[in-house]
Amino acid sequence: MGVIAKLKGELVDIIEWLDDSRTTLAWRFPRYQNEIKNGAQLIVREGQRAVFVYRGQLADEFGPGHYALTTENLPVLSTLQGWKHGFDSPFRSEVYFLNTRPVTELRWGTPTPVTIRDPEYTLVQVRANGLCVIRIADPAIFLRQVIGTDSNVDVDEIAELLRRVIAQAFADLIIDTGLGVLDLQGKLGEISTRLQKLVAERVDDEYGLAVDDVILNVSLPEEITSAITRGVARGLEEQGFLDQVDDMARFQQGRVGDALLAGAQNPGGGGIADFLGAGMGLALGQQVGGAIAGSATPAATPPSTPPASTPPPLPAASFHVEQNGQAAGPYTVSQIQASVASGAVTAATLVWSAGMTQWTPAGQVSALAQLFTAPPPLPTS
Repeated sequence: MGVIAKLKGELVDIIEWLDDSRTTLAWRFPRYQNEIKNGAQLIVREGQRAVFVYRGQLADEFGPGHYALTTENLPVLSTLQGWKHGFDSPFRSEVYFLNTRPVTELRWGTPTPVTIRDPEYTLVQVRANGLCVIRIADPAIFLRQVIGTDSNVDVDEIAELLRRVIAQAFADLIIDTGLGVLDLQGKLGEISTRLQKLVAERVDDEYGLAVDDVILNVSLPEEITSAITRGVARGLEEQGFLDQVDDMARFQQGRVGDALLAGAQNPGGGGIADFLGAGMGLALGQQVGGAIAGSATPAATPPSTPPASTPPPLPAASFHVEQNGQAAGPYTVSQIQASVASGAVTAATLVWSAGMTQWTPAGQVSALAQLFTAPPPLPTS
């Protein structure tokens, strides 16, 4: 017998698994010819489970703890190998370590849209995605159906399988509930719970896995989202929210005026970002008011001629502004007007808006040109 073989026969084994990846589900302990000494030490840490397999048959299982491998600790293996009065070292058996901690980074999504019936929009295609939390619940089933003869099983090996199961379960659940898109968006929590239970039923007996949670996010087509937004705007107007928006806009206009005065008194202050930032609240008020006004049906009002001294209202378009070689914005015309007053934006400042083919000096853009036109002198009496 060689020296190496003699040492292998005399050393007491320590069988353990050190793993910090949190993505490995199962690992087979590498052993010389699968031989284990009598009295070998087995260390099973928290979140692990050790399973002995003899000639393809599941034998003894061990939870977290420190064990000396003797006949008394291996009743099933003793029966399989026919040990009537103990066993002589070494004996052969494969030892698998299973990770029983939850795996929380399994992402899933529907590969194709799911078509549902909606009472208002008829047929709508929706997509879903999210996260799934799984763990090994039945080592015997997992060993037979997933591990087989592999020495290492990573979560990526079953990820695609679980994604298909979850996507199919989501499609079956949504069609079965008969919910429209509005009810679907309002009951995501309830649907997530039902989806978790449905997926768990499909993978527990088949793969030995437990599904602890399924996080669900549903995406609607852009045209449906826009229609819902317009409907919300109409509802806000009917509740008198439009008056509140006007009050907020007037308040923010006052704040912008204060900011302009402060900027004029502080020549060393910031540039365009300071004044445009001060007007962000005003822009929000204008955008909300514009959305409501665009969605509501205007009442018939007689035409009126504004006084000669009142300039026409500024366009509601938004522009990106070149600042130190970088694109900033988008900003409304009101915000840009504040920066023109402070000198942060000039007629030569490059701007761009949707529909424009290239960056153009602000003074050459029709929607902004009036900001750089000085008013005519007042008439003398």
